[in-house]
Amino acid sequence: MRQPAALIVDDEPYIIDTFTQILEQAGYEVRSAASAIFALQQLDTWPCDIAFVDIQLGSTTGVDLLKLLRLCNPLLQVVLITGWPEVKTASEAVRLGACNYLSKPIQPNELLNAAHNALNTKRLAEEAERHRADLEAIFRSLEDGIIMLDRVGKLIESNEAAGKICSCLASHLQRPDLSPHLHCDGACRQLIQDSLRTGTAGKQERIRCQMPLKKQQVITITTSPVQNQLGSCTGIVVVLRDETRLDELEGQIHSRKGFGKLIGASSPMQRLYTKIEALADVPSTVLITGETGTGKELVAEALHSYGNRRTRPFVKVNCSALSDTLLESELFGHVKGAFTGAIANKVGRFQKADGGTIFLDEIGDISPAMQMRLLRVLQEREFERVGDSTTFKVDVRIITATNQDLAERVRQGKFREDLYYRLNVIKLNLPPLRERMDDLQLLLQHFLENFSMTLNKPAIRISDAALARLKSHSWPGNVRELQHVLEYACVLTGSGYIDAGNLPLDLADLHDHINPAKDGPTPEAVTSHRSSQIAKALLESGGNKSKAAKLLGINRRTIYRHLGDTSID
Repeated sequence: MRQPAALIVDDEPYIIDTFTQILEQAGYEVRSAASAIFALQQLDTWPCDIAFVDIQLGSTTGVDLLKLLRLCNPLLQVVLITGWPEVKTASEAVRLGACNYLSKPIQPNELLNAAHNALNTKRLAEEAERHRADLEAIFRSLEDGIIMLDRVGKLIESNEAAGKICSCLASHLQRPDLSPHLHCDGACRQLIQDSLRTGTAGKQERIRCQMPLKKQQVITITTSPVQNQLGSCTGIVVVLRDETRLDELEGQIHSRKGFGKLIGASSPMQRLYTKIEALADVPSTVLITGETGTGKELVAEALHSYGNRRTRPFVKVNCSALSDTLLESELFGHVKGAFTGAIANKVGRFQKADGGTIFLDEIGDISPAMQMRLLRVLQEREFERVGDSTTFKVDVRIITATNQDLAERVRQGKFREDLYYRLNVIKLNLPPLRERMDDLQLLLQHFLENFSMTLNKPAIRISDAALARLKSHSWPGNVRELQHVLEYACVLTGSGYIDAGNLPLDLADLHDHINPAKDGPTPEAVTSHRSSQIAKALLESGGNKSKAAKLLGINRRTIYRHLGDTSID
Protein backbone atom coordinates (compact mmCIF):
# COMPACT_ATOMS: atom_id res chain seq x y z
CA MET A 1 0.00 0.00 0.00
CA ARG A 2 1.32 3.45 -0.92
CA GLN A 3 2.20 5.62 2.09
CA PRO A 4 0.10 8.77 2.40
CA ALA A 5 1.60 11.90 0.85
CA ALA A 6 1.41 15.44 2.24
CA LEU A 7 2.49 18.76 0.72
CA ILE A 8 3.35 21.70 2.98
CA VAL A 9 2.99 25.12 1.33
CA ASP A 10 4.38 27.89 3.55
CA ASP A 11 6.96 30.69 3.19
CA GLU A 12 8.27 30.17 6.74
CA PRO A 13 11.10 27.53 6.89
CA TYR A 14 10.42 26.86 10.59
CA ILE A 15 6.81 25.84 9.85
CA ILE A 16 7.93 23.60 6.98
CA ASP A 17 10.60 21.88 9.13
CA THR A 18 8.27 21.38 12.08
CA PHE A 19 5.34 20.00 10.02
CA THR A 20 7.71 17.76 8.01
CA GLN A 21 9.20 16.19 11.14
CA ILE A 22 5.78 15.53 12.73
CA LEU A 23 4.24 14.04 9.58
CA GLU A 24 7.27 11.91 8.59
CA GLN A 25 7.36 10.38 12.07
CA ALA A 26 3.70 9.47 11.55
CA GLY A 27 4.51 7.64 8.27
CA TYR A 28 3.72 10.31 5.71
CA GLU A 29 5.77 11.08 2.59
CA VAL A 30 6.29 14.84 2.82
CA ARG A 31 7.29 17.47 0.30
CA SER A 32 7.28 21.26 0.64
CA ALA A 33 6.91 24.42 -1.41
CA ALA A 34 7.52 28.04 -0.44
CA SER A 35 5.15 29.50 -3.04
CA ALA A 36 2.03 28.69 -5.06
CA ILE A 37 4.04 28.21 -8.28
CA PHE A 38 6.36 25.62 -6.70
CA ALA A 39 3.36 23.87 -5.14
CA LEU A 40 1.65 23.48 -8.52
CA GLN A 41 4.91 22.19 -10.04
CA GLN A 42 5.18 19.53 -7.34
CA LEU A 43 1.65 18.33 -8.00
CA ASP A 44 2.26 17.96 -11.74
CA THR A 45 4.27 14.76 -11.20
CA TRP A 46 3.53 13.72 -7.63
CA PRO A 47 0.35 12.01 -6.36
CA CYS A 48 -0.44 14.01 -3.26
CA ASP A 49 -3.25 13.28 -0.78
CA ILE A 50 -3.20 16.34 1.51
CA ALA A 51 -1.95 19.91 1.12
CA PHE A 52 -1.36 22.11 4.17
CA VAL A 53 -1.50 25.67 2.79
CA ASP A 54 -0.74 28.91 4.63
CA ILE A 55 -3.23 31.70 4.04
CA GLN A 56 -0.43 34.23 3.48
CA LEU A 57 1.95 33.33 0.62
CA GLY A 58 3.50 36.63 -0.33
CA SER A 59 1.66 38.05 -3.35
CA THR A 60 -0.69 35.02 -3.52
CA THR A 61 -3.20 33.99 -0.88
CA GLY A 62 -3.84 30.46 0.26
CA VAL A 63 -7.49 30.86 -0.81
CA ASP A 64 -6.38 31.61 -4.39
CA LEU A 65 -4.17 28.52 -4.34
CA LEU A 66 -7.03 26.49 -2.90
CA LYS A 67 -9.12 27.32 -5.98
CA LEU A 68 -6.31 26.23 -8.32
CA LEU A 69 -5.62 23.03 -6.41
CA ARG A 70 -9.28 21.98 -6.39
CA LEU A 71 -9.47 22.77 -10.09
CA CYS A 72 -6.42 20.62 -10.89
CA ASN A 73 -7.33 17.76 -8.54
CA PRO A 74 -10.86 17.75 -7.07
CA LEU A 75 -9.97 14.83 -4.77
CA LEU A 76 -6.97 16.61 -3.16
CA GLN A 77 -7.77 17.50 0.47
CA VAL A 78 -6.63 21.03 1.41
CA VAL A 79 -6.11 22.23 4.99
CA LEU A 80 -5.69 26.02 5.33
CA ILE A 81 -3.42 27.45 8.04
CA THR A 82 -3.56 30.99 9.39
CA GLY A 83 -2.01 33.06 12.13
CA TRP A 84 -4.96 35.48 12.12
CA PRO A 85 -8.21 33.45 12.13
CA GLU A 86 -11.33 35.16 10.79
CA VAL A 87 -14.84 33.72 10.55
CA LYS A 88 -15.35 35.23 7.09
CA THR A 89 -12.13 33.68 5.74
CA ALA A 90 -12.88 30.31 7.33
CA SER A 91 -16.41 30.15 5.87
CA GLU A 92 -15.10 31.15 2.43
CA ALA A 93 -12.43 28.42 2.63
CA VAL A 94 -14.97 25.74 3.47
CA ARG A 95 -17.28 26.96 0.71
CA LEU A 96 -14.43 26.62 -1.82
CA GLY A 97 -13.69 23.03 -0.74
CA ALA A 98 -11.17 23.19 2.12
CA CYS A 99 -11.57 20.18 4.39
CA ASN A 100 -10.23 21.99 7.49
CA TYR A 101 -9.04 25.38 8.81
CA LEU A 102 -6.30 25.49 11.48
CA SER A 103 -5.01 28.45 13.52
CA LYS A 104 -1.38 28.88 14.60
CA PRO A 105 0.23 27.82 16.87
CA ILE A 106 -0.65 24.23 15.88
CA GLN A 107 0.00 21.36 18.29
CA PRO A 108 1.39 18.06 16.87
CA ASN A 109 -1.72 16.06 17.77
CA GLU A 110 -3.88 18.78 16.16
CA LEU A 111 -1.88 18.50 12.92
CA LEU A 112 -2.02 14.69 12.91
CA ASN A 113 -5.79 14.68 13.59
CA ALA A 114 -6.33 17.07 10.69
CA ALA A 115 -4.20 14.85 8.44
CA HIS A 116 -6.03 11.69 9.54
CA ASN A 117 -9.48 13.24 8.96
CA ALA A 118 -8.38 14.55 5.56
CA LEU A 119 -7.27 11.05 4.50
CA ASN A 120 -10.62 9.57 5.55
CA THR A 121 -12.44 12.28 3.63
CA LYS A 122 -10.31 11.56 0.56
CA ARG A 123 -11.02 7.81 0.76
CA LEU A 124 -14.77 8.48 0.91
CA ALA A 125 -14.53 10.91 -2.01
CA GLU A 126 -12.55 8.37 -4.05
CA GLU A 127 -15.11 5.67 -3.33
CA ALA A 128 -17.94 7.99 -4.31
CA GLU A 129 -16.10 8.90 -7.48
CA ARG A 130 -15.63 5.22 -8.35
CA HIS A 131 -19.34 4.60 -7.86
CA ARG A 132 -20.15 7.66 -9.93
CA ALA A 133 -17.84 6.54 -12.75
CA ASP A 134 -19.33 3.02 -12.68
CA LEU A 135 -22.85 4.37 -12.81
CA GLU A 136 -21.94 6.76 -15.58
CA ALA A 137 -20.44 3.90 -17.60
CA ILE A 138 -23.60 1.87 -17.10
CA PHE A 139 -25.69 4.93 -17.86
CA ARG A 140 -23.86 5.48 -21.17
CA SER A 141 -23.80 1.84 -22.22
CA LEU A 142 -27.51 1.10 -21.73
CA GLU A 143 -29.62 0.76 -24.86
CA ASP A 144 -32.64 1.85 -22.85
CA GLY A 145 -33.17 5.57 -22.53
CA ILE A 146 -32.81 6.93 -18.97
CA ILE A 147 -34.25 10.29 -17.98
CA MET A 148 -34.05 11.71 -14.44
CA LEU A 149 -36.49 14.40 -13.36
CA ASP A 150 -36.75 16.33 -10.11
CA ARG A 151 -40.01 16.50 -8.17
CA VAL A 152 -41.37 19.36 -10.31
CA GLY A 153 -40.54 17.67 -13.59
CA LYS A 154 -37.33 19.52 -14.44
CA LEU A 155 -34.79 17.50 -16.38
CA ILE A 156 -31.75 16.56 -14.25
CA GLU A 157 -29.98 14.08 -16.49
CA SER A 158 -30.53 11.90 -19.55
CA ASN A 159 -28.31 9.47 -21.39
CA GLU A 160 -27.53 9.39 -25.09
CA ALA A 161 -29.98 6.55 -25.72
CA ALA A 162 -32.85 8.68 -24.39
CA GLY A 163 -32.11 11.34 -26.99
CA LYS A 164 -32.05 8.75 -29.75
CA ILE A 165 -35.28 7.08 -28.65
CA CYS A 166 -37.17 10.26 -27.81
CA SER A 167 -35.26 13.44 -28.59
CA CYS A 168 -38.52 15.34 -28.15
CA LEU A 169 -38.95 14.25 -24.52
CA ALA A 170 -35.26 14.45 -23.60
CA SER A 171 -34.89 18.02 -24.89
CA HIS A 172 -38.21 19.48 -23.74
CA LEU A 173 -38.69 18.11 -20.21
CA GLN A 174 -37.54 21.35 -18.61
CA ARG A 175 -40.64 22.61 -16.81
CA PRO A 176 -43.38 21.19 -14.56
CA ASP A 177 -46.01 21.77 -17.25
CA LEU A 178 -45.10 19.29 -19.96
CA SER A 179 -48.03 19.92 -22.30
CA PRO A 180 -46.83 22.92 -24.36
CA HIS A 181 -43.28 21.62 -24.75
CA LEU A 182 -43.81 18.24 -26.41
CA HIS A 183 -43.99 18.51 -30.18
CA CYS A 184 -45.48 15.01 -30.60
CA ASP A 185 -48.71 13.32 -29.58
CA GLY A 186 -47.41 13.15 -25.99
CA ALA A 187 -48.58 9.60 -25.33
CA CYS A 188 -46.17 9.30 -22.38
CA ARG A 189 -47.12 12.66 -20.85
CA GLN A 190 -49.94 11.48 -18.60
CA LEU A 191 -47.90 8.63 -17.10
CA ILE A 192 -45.02 10.97 -16.21
CA GLN A 193 -47.35 13.60 -14.74
CA ASP A 194 -49.19 10.98 -12.66
CA SER A 195 -45.91 9.61 -11.28
CA LEU A 196 -44.67 13.09 -10.40
CA ARG A 197 -47.95 13.93 -8.71
CA THR A 198 -48.39 10.70 -6.75
CA GLY A 199 -44.78 9.62 -6.28
CA THR A 200 -45.64 6.11 -7.45
CA ALA A 201 -44.23 3.84 -10.13
CA GLY A 202 -46.01 3.42 -13.45
CA LYS A 203 -45.74 1.54 -16.70
CA GLN A 204 -47.28 1.84 -20.14
CA GLU A 205 -46.44 -0.80 -22.70
CA ARG A 206 -46.19 -0.49 -26.45
CA ILE A 207 -46.96 3.22 -26.83
CA ARG A 208 -47.13 4.12 -30.51
CA CYS A 209 -45.17 7.35 -30.56
CA GLN A 210 -45.23 9.67 -33.56
CA MET A 211 -42.65 12.47 -33.59
CA PRO A 212 -41.89 15.11 -36.21
CA LEU A 213 -39.73 13.96 -39.14
CA LYS A 214 -39.45 10.42 -37.75
CA LYS A 215 -41.32 7.23 -38.43
CA GLN A 216 -43.64 5.89 -35.79
CA GLN A 217 -41.91 4.24 -32.84
CA VAL A 218 -43.23 1.67 -30.40
CA ILE A 219 -41.97 2.46 -26.89
CA THR A 220 -42.52 0.93 -23.46
CA ILE A 221 -42.13 3.53 -20.71
CA THR A 222 -41.71 2.93 -16.97
CA THR A 223 -41.44 5.48 -14.18
CA SER A 224 -39.89 4.86 -10.75
CA PRO A 225 -39.90 7.31 -7.84
CA VAL A 226 -36.66 8.49 -6.19
CA GLN A 227 -37.06 8.81 -2.43
CA ASN A 228 -34.95 10.43 0.28
CA GLN A 229 -34.20 8.92 3.69
CA LEU A 230 -37.53 10.19 5.02
CA GLY A 231 -39.45 8.41 2.27
CA SER A 232 -40.43 11.59 0.44
CA CYS A 233 -40.36 11.60 -3.34
CA THR A 234 -37.60 13.81 -4.69
CA GLY A 235 -38.13 12.98 -8.36
CA ILE A 236 -38.58 10.09 -10.79
CA VAL A 237 -36.50 8.01 -13.16
CA VAL A 238 -38.07 7.44 -16.58
CA VAL A 239 -36.93 4.40 -18.60
CA LEU A 240 -37.68 4.31 -22.33
CA ARG A 241 -37.40 1.02 -24.21
CA ASP A 242 -37.59 1.11 -27.99
CA GLU A 243 -39.61 -1.93 -29.09
CA THR A 244 -40.19 -0.74 -32.64
CA ARG A 245 -38.16 -3.52 -34.23
CA LEU A 246 -39.78 -6.16 -32.04
CA ASP A 247 -43.21 -4.85 -32.95
CA GLU A 248 -42.30 -4.91 -36.65
CA LEU A 249 -41.10 -8.51 -36.38
CA GLU A 250 -44.28 -9.51 -34.60
CA GLY A 251 -46.28 -7.75 -37.28
CA GLN A 252 -44.46 -9.74 -39.93
CA ILE A 253 -45.59 -13.01 -38.41
CA HIS A 254 -48.41 -14.05 -40.70
CA SER A 255 -50.56 -15.73 -38.09
CA ARG A 256 -51.07 -13.65 -35.00
CA LYS A 257 -53.08 -15.46 -32.36
CA GLY A 258 -54.75 -12.31 -31.17
CA PHE A 259 -54.90 -8.53 -31.32
CA GLY A 260 -55.75 -6.53 -28.22
CA LYS A 261 -58.49 -8.58 -26.55
CA LEU A 262 -59.50 -10.28 -29.80
CA ILE A 263 -58.66 -13.98 -30.12
CA GLY A 264 -58.12 -15.78 -33.42
CA ALA A 265 -55.48 -16.74 -35.96
CA SER A 266 -57.72 -17.50 -38.95
CA SER A 267 -57.41 -15.62 -42.24
CA PRO A 268 -60.56 -13.51 -41.62
CA MET A 269 -59.14 -12.37 -38.27
CA GLN A 270 -55.70 -11.62 -39.76
CA ARG A 271 -57.38 -9.34 -42.30
CA LEU A 272 -59.34 -7.70 -39.49
CA TYR A 273 -56.17 -7.06 -37.44
CA THR A 274 -54.49 -5.44 -40.44
CA LYS A 275 -57.48 -3.14 -40.96
CA ILE A 276 -57.56 -2.15 -37.29
CA GLU A 277 -53.86 -1.21 -37.40
CA ALA A 278 -54.42 0.85 -40.54
CA LEU A 279 -57.43 2.67 -39.05
CA ALA A 280 -56.19 3.17 -35.48
CA ASP A 281 -54.83 6.70 -36.05
CA VAL A 282 -57.44 7.74 -38.61
CA PRO A 283 -59.97 10.23 -37.15
CA SER A 284 -62.79 9.09 -39.48
CA THR A 285 -65.98 7.54 -38.13
CA VAL A 286 -65.99 3.74 -38.20
CA LEU A 287 -69.07 1.52 -38.49
CA ILE A 288 -68.55 -1.99 -37.09
CA THR A 289 -71.03 -4.57 -38.33
CA GLY A 290 -71.51 -8.20 -37.50
CA GLU A 291 -73.80 -10.63 -35.79
CA THR A 292 -74.46 -10.48 -32.07
CA GLY A 293 -71.59 -11.85 -30.02
CA THR A 294 -68.85 -11.46 -32.64
CA GLY A 295 -66.84 -8.97 -30.56
CA LYS A 296 -67.74 -5.56 -31.96
CA GLU A 297 -66.96 -3.83 -28.66
CA LEU A 298 -63.50 -5.46 -28.58
CA VAL A 299 -62.79 -4.10 -32.07
CA ALA A 300 -63.81 -0.62 -30.93
CA GLU A 301 -61.48 -0.90 -27.91
CA ALA A 302 -58.62 -2.01 -30.18
CA LEU A 303 -59.19 0.94 -32.53
CA HIS A 304 -58.95 3.28 -29.55
CA SER A 305 -56.10 1.51 -27.71
CA TYR A 306 -53.80 1.40 -30.74
CA GLY A 307 -54.58 4.94 -31.92
CA ASN A 308 -53.25 8.35 -30.99
CA ARG A 309 -56.21 8.98 -28.64
CA ARG A 310 -55.30 6.04 -26.41
CA THR A 311 -54.38 8.25 -23.43
CA ARG A 312 -57.77 9.95 -23.53
CA PRO A 313 -61.17 8.52 -22.46
CA PHE A 314 -62.89 5.60 -24.18
CA VAL A 315 -66.62 5.94 -23.46
CA LYS A 316 -69.13 3.18 -24.29
CA VAL A 317 -72.89 3.56 -24.73
CA ASN A 318 -75.38 0.77 -25.46
CA CYS A 319 -78.04 2.62 -27.40
CA SER A 320 -80.60 -0.21 -27.24
CA ALA A 321 -80.50 -0.44 -23.44
CA LEU A 322 -82.05 3.00 -22.83
CA SER A 323 -85.30 4.70 -23.69
CA ASP A 324 -85.24 7.68 -26.03
CA THR A 325 -85.39 10.24 -23.21
CA LEU A 326 -82.75 8.53 -21.11
CA LEU A 327 -80.48 8.02 -24.11
CA GLU A 328 -80.64 11.71 -25.00
CA SER A 329 -79.72 12.66 -21.42
CA GLU A 330 -77.00 10.01 -21.30
CA LEU A 331 -75.37 11.16 -24.54
CA PHE A 332 -75.68 14.92 -24.21
CA GLY A 333 -76.30 15.51 -20.51
CA HIS A 334 -79.00 17.68 -18.94
CA VAL A 335 -79.43 20.62 -16.60
CA LYS A 336 -81.25 20.60 -13.31
CA GLY A 337 -85.02 20.71 -13.79
CA ALA A 338 -84.92 19.75 -17.48
CA PHE A 339 -87.43 16.97 -16.79
CA THR A 340 -88.99 15.12 -13.88
CA GLY A 341 -86.22 13.54 -11.86
CA ALA A 342 -83.47 15.86 -13.15
CA ILE A 343 -82.41 16.97 -9.67
CA ALA A 344 -78.89 18.04 -10.68
CA ASN A 345 -76.81 18.88 -13.74
CA LYS A 346 -75.47 15.85 -15.59
CA VAL A 347 -72.44 15.65 -17.88
CA GLY A 348 -73.18 13.62 -21.00
CA ARG A 349 -71.09 10.86 -22.52
CA PHE A 350 -70.00 13.02 -25.48
CA GLN A 351 -68.58 15.59 -23.10
CA LYS A 352 -66.85 12.87 -21.04
CA ALA A 353 -65.27 11.51 -24.22
CA ASP A 354 -63.84 14.88 -25.30
CA GLY A 355 -60.39 14.30 -26.76
CA GLY A 356 -60.96 10.56 -26.89
CA THR A 357 -63.38 8.06 -28.42
CA ILE A 358 -67.08 7.35 -27.97
CA PHE A 359 -68.45 3.94 -28.93
CA LEU A 360 -72.15 3.81 -29.77
CA ASP A 361 -73.27 0.18 -29.75
CA GLU A 362 -76.56 -0.98 -31.34
CA ILE A 363 -76.76 2.28 -33.29
CA GLY A 364 -79.45 0.83 -35.54
CA ASP A 365 -81.97 0.91 -32.68
CA ILE A 366 -82.06 4.67 -32.06
CA SER A 367 -85.23 6.65 -32.83
CA PRO A 368 -85.62 9.15 -35.72
CA ALA A 369 -85.40 12.05 -33.25
CA MET A 370 -82.13 10.75 -31.83
CA GLN A 371 -80.86 10.11 -35.35
CA MET A 372 -81.38 13.80 -36.10
CA ARG A 373 -79.49 14.93 -33.01
CA LEU A 374 -76.66 12.51 -33.65
CA LEU A 375 -76.37 13.72 -37.25
CA ARG A 376 -75.68 17.24 -36.00
CA VAL A 377 -72.93 16.02 -33.66
CA LEU A 378 -71.31 14.16 -36.55
CA GLN A 379 -71.50 17.21 -38.82
CA GLU A 380 -70.67 20.02 -36.40
CA ARG A 381 -69.08 18.27 -33.41
CA GLU A 382 -71.35 20.29 -31.14
CA PHE A 383 -74.50 19.75 -29.05
CA GLU A 384 -76.68 21.20 -26.30
CA ARG A 385 -77.60 19.54 -23.05
CA VAL A 386 -81.25 18.67 -22.47
CA GLY A 387 -82.99 21.77 -21.12
CA ASP A 388 -80.12 24.10 -21.99
CA SER A 389 -79.31 26.33 -24.96
CA THR A 390 -75.56 26.51 -24.33
CA THR A 391 -73.61 24.91 -27.17
CA PHE A 392 -70.73 22.60 -26.31
CA LYS A 393 -68.06 21.69 -28.82
CA VAL A 394 -66.23 18.38 -28.53
CA ASP A 395 -63.32 16.64 -30.21
CA VAL A 396 -64.27 12.98 -30.30
CA ARG A 397 -63.74 10.06 -32.59
CA ILE A 398 -67.04 8.26 -33.11
CA ILE A 399 -67.17 4.48 -33.51
CA THR A 400 -70.53 2.81 -33.96
CA ALA A 401 -71.68 -0.79 -34.15
CA THR A 402 -74.79 -2.70 -35.17
CA ASN A 403 -75.90 -6.24 -35.91
CA GLN A 404 -78.57 -4.96 -38.30
CA ASP A 405 -78.47 -4.21 -42.03
CA LEU A 406 -78.57 -0.41 -41.92
CA ALA A 407 -78.81 -0.14 -45.70
CA GLU A 408 -81.98 -2.21 -45.59
CA ARG A 409 -83.36 -0.09 -42.76
CA VAL A 410 -82.69 2.99 -44.89
CA ARG A 411 -84.70 1.42 -47.74
CA GLN A 412 -87.49 0.70 -45.27
CA GLY A 413 -87.49 4.32 -44.13
CA LYS A 414 -86.49 3.40 -40.57
CA PHE A 415 -83.03 4.97 -40.66
CA ARG A 416 -81.98 8.34 -42.03
CA GLU A 417 -80.02 8.07 -45.25
CA ASP A 418 -77.82 11.09 -44.49
CA LEU A 419 -76.91 9.66 -41.08
CA TYR A 420 -76.17 6.28 -42.63
CA TYR A 421 -73.65 7.82 -45.03
CA ARG A 422 -72.08 9.79 -42.17
CA LEU A 423 -71.66 6.62 -40.12
CA ASN A 424 -70.60 4.41 -43.00
CA VAL A 425 -67.39 6.32 -43.81
CA ILE A 426 -65.29 3.27 -42.95
CA LYS A 427 -66.89 -0.12 -42.41
CA LEU A 428 -65.47 -3.11 -40.56
CA ASN A 429 -67.44 -6.33 -40.86
CA LEU A 430 -66.75 -9.01 -38.26
CA PRO A 431 -66.91 -12.64 -39.37
CA PRO A 432 -69.31 -14.91 -37.45
CA LEU A 433 -67.77 -17.79 -35.54
CA ARG A 434 -69.11 -20.40 -38.01
CA GLU A 435 -66.95 -18.76 -40.73
CA ARG A 436 -63.76 -18.99 -38.66
CA MET A 437 -64.05 -22.34 -36.95
CA ASP A 438 -60.26 -22.67 -37.25
CA ASP A 439 -60.17 -20.33 -34.24
CA LEU A 440 -62.34 -22.61 -32.08
CA GLN A 441 -59.34 -24.32 -30.43
CA LEU A 442 -57.72 -20.97 -29.54
CA LEU A 443 -60.98 -19.65 -28.13
CA LEU A 444 -61.52 -22.83 -26.12
CA GLN A 445 -58.03 -22.58 -24.64
CA HIS A 446 -58.51 -18.90 -23.77
CA PHE A 447 -61.90 -19.33 -22.09
CA LEU A 448 -61.00 -22.55 -20.27
CA GLU A 449 -57.86 -20.96 -18.81
CA ASN A 450 -59.88 -17.94 -17.68
CA PHE A 451 -62.66 -20.01 -16.10
CA SER A 452 -60.10 -22.25 -14.43
CA MET A 453 -58.70 -19.18 -12.65
CA THR A 454 -62.01 -17.43 -11.88
CA LEU A 455 -63.66 -20.63 -10.61
CA ASN A 456 -60.49 -21.66 -8.73
CA LYS A 457 -60.32 -25.02 -10.47
CA PRO A 458 -57.35 -26.97 -11.82
CA ALA A 459 -56.68 -26.98 -15.56
CA ILE A 460 -59.94 -27.85 -17.32
CA ARG A 461 -59.79 -30.26 -20.28
CA ILE A 462 -62.42 -31.16 -22.83
CA SER A 463 -63.27 -34.59 -24.23
CA ASP A 464 -63.25 -35.53 -27.91
CA ALA A 465 -67.02 -36.06 -27.80
CA ALA A 466 -67.63 -32.61 -26.32
CA LEU A 467 -65.23 -31.06 -28.83
CA ALA A 468 -67.07 -32.74 -31.71
CA ARG A 469 -70.36 -31.40 -30.33
CA LEU A 470 -68.92 -27.88 -30.19
CA LYS A 471 -67.52 -28.16 -33.72
CA SER A 472 -70.86 -29.30 -35.12
CA HIS A 473 -72.79 -26.42 -33.56
CA SER A 474 -73.71 -23.45 -35.79
CA TRP A 475 -73.12 -20.84 -33.04
CA PRO A 476 -75.86 -18.28 -33.75
CA GLY A 477 -74.65 -16.37 -30.66
CA ASN A 478 -71.06 -16.54 -31.89
CA VAL A 479 -68.14 -16.07 -29.46
CA ARG A 480 -70.39 -14.79 -26.69
CA GLU A 481 -72.51 -17.92 -26.91
CA LEU A 482 -69.36 -20.07 -26.82
CA GLN A 483 -68.21 -18.22 -23.71
CA HIS A 484 -71.54 -18.81 -21.96
CA VAL A 485 -71.61 -22.48 -22.98
CA LEU A 486 -68.09 -23.07 -21.62
CA GLU A 487 -68.85 -21.21 -18.40
CA TYR A 488 -71.96 -23.38 -17.97
CA ALA A 489 -69.90 -26.54 -18.57
CA CYS A 490 -67.04 -25.46 -16.30
CA VAL A 491 -69.45 -24.77 -13.45
CA LEU A 492 -71.14 -28.19 -13.84
CA THR A 493 -68.02 -30.32 -14.13
CA GLY A 494 -66.60 -31.46 -10.84
CA SER A 495 -63.66 -33.35 -12.27
CA GLY A 496 -61.99 -30.65 -14.34
CA TYR A 497 -62.97 -32.63 -17.44
CA ILE A 498 -65.78 -31.44 -19.73
CA ASP A 499 -67.70 -34.24 -21.45
CA ALA A 500 -70.61 -33.98 -23.85
CA GLY A 501 -73.00 -34.44 -20.95
CA ASN A 502 -71.76 -31.23 -19.34
CA LEU A 503 -72.81 -29.14 -22.34
CA PRO A 504 -76.22 -27.40 -22.53
CA LEU A 505 -79.04 -29.48 -24.02
CA ASP A 506 -79.56 -27.12 -26.96
CA LEU A 507 -76.13 -28.10 -28.38
CA ALA A 508 -77.61 -31.13 -30.19
CA ASP A 509 -75.70 -32.86 -32.98
CA LEU A 510 -76.42 -31.74 -36.51
CA HIS A 511 -75.61 -35.09 -38.07
CA ASP A 512 -79.22 -35.66 -39.11
CA HIS A 513 -79.23 -32.34 -40.98
CA ILE A 514 -75.83 -32.49 -42.72
CA ASN A 515 -75.70 -32.96 -46.45
CA PRO A 516 -73.39 -35.98 -46.92
CA ALA A 517 -72.07 -34.53 -50.20
CA LYS A 518 -70.70 -31.48 -48.43
CA ASP A 519 -68.33 -30.82 -45.56
CA GLY A 520 -70.71 -28.82 -43.41
CA PRO A 521 -74.38 -28.14 -42.70
CA THR A 522 -76.56 -26.67 -45.42
CA PRO A 523 -78.11 -23.22 -44.95
CA GLU A 524 -81.48 -24.92 -44.45
CA ALA A 525 -79.96 -27.14 -41.77
CA VAL A 526 -78.48 -24.14 -40.00
CA THR A 527 -81.80 -22.30 -40.07
CA SER A 528 -83.66 -25.38 -38.87
CA HIS A 529 -81.16 -25.94 -36.10
CA ARG A 530 -81.35 -22.31 -35.00
CA SER A 531 -85.14 -22.55 -34.81
CA SER A 532 -84.75 -25.69 -32.72
CA GLN A 533 -82.32 -23.91 -30.39
CA ILE A 534 -84.61 -20.93 -29.93
CA ALA A 535 -87.60 -23.18 -29.31
CA LYS A 536 -85.73 -25.16 -26.65
CA ALA A 537 -84.50 -21.99 -24.97
CA LEU A 538 -88.01 -20.56 -24.90
CA LEU A 539 -89.26 -23.80 -23.42
CA GLU A 540 -86.57 -23.73 -20.69
CA SER A 541 -87.28 -20.08 -19.90
CA GLY A 542 -91.04 -20.53 -19.75
CA GLY A 543 -91.53 -18.41 -22.87
CA ASN A 544 -89.53 -15.44 -21.52
CA LYS A 545 -87.66 -14.09 -24.55
CA SER A 546 -85.11 -12.15 -22.50
CA LYS A 547 -84.16 -15.24 -20.49
CA ALA A 548 -84.06 -17.34 -23.66
CA ALA A 549 -81.75 -14.83 -25.32
CA LYS A 550 -79.46 -14.90 -22.26
CA LEU A 551 -79.35 -18.70 -22.34
CA LEU A 552 -78.30 -18.62 -25.99
CA GLY A 553 -75.91 -15.70 -25.57
CA ILE A 554 -77.75 -13.66 -28.19
CA ASN A 555 -79.68 -10.38 -28.29
CA ARG A 556 -83.39 -10.46 -27.49
CA ARG A 557 -84.15 -8.69 -30.79
CA THR A 558 -82.52 -11.60 -32.64
CA ILE A 559 -85.22 -13.89 -31.26
CA TYR A 560 -87.96 -11.45 -32.30
CA ARG A 561 -86.52 -11.14 -35.81
CA HIS A 562 -86.17 -14.91 -36.16
CA LEU A 563 -89.75 -15.50 -34.99
CA GLY A 564 -91.09 -12.93 -37.43
CA ASP A 565 -94.75 -12.28 -36.69
CA THR A 566 -94.96 -15.23 -34.32
CA SER A 567 -95.30 -14.27 -30.67
CA ILE A 568 -94.77 -16.68 -27.80
CA ASP A 569 -96.01 -15.35 -24.49
